[in-house]
Amino acid sequence: MGNVYTKDIKRIIRELYNKYRDEIKDDFKSNKEIIMKYVDVKSKKIRNRLAGYLTRYYKIMKEKESKQTEEKEEISEEI
Repeated sequence: MGNVYTKDIKRIIRELYNKYRDEIKDDFKSNKEIIMKYVDVKSKKIRNRLAGYLTRYYKIMKEKESKQTEEKEEISEEI
């Protein structure tokens, strides 16, 4: 069974993704460093949850972007 993330974790990750999109990667360790750099979290458990969800969110957004570009290319080919 998967993890359920709270609204706070999701909100923080959306804000981080929008601000620092260029620094985020699909690697947990590098995202953990980004969390430590920009978010003041004292709990190791919360920091790891944030880094894990940031990694997952990055992959989801990257997949959405690639689907959108494919759809745009298909539309332009039809015209």
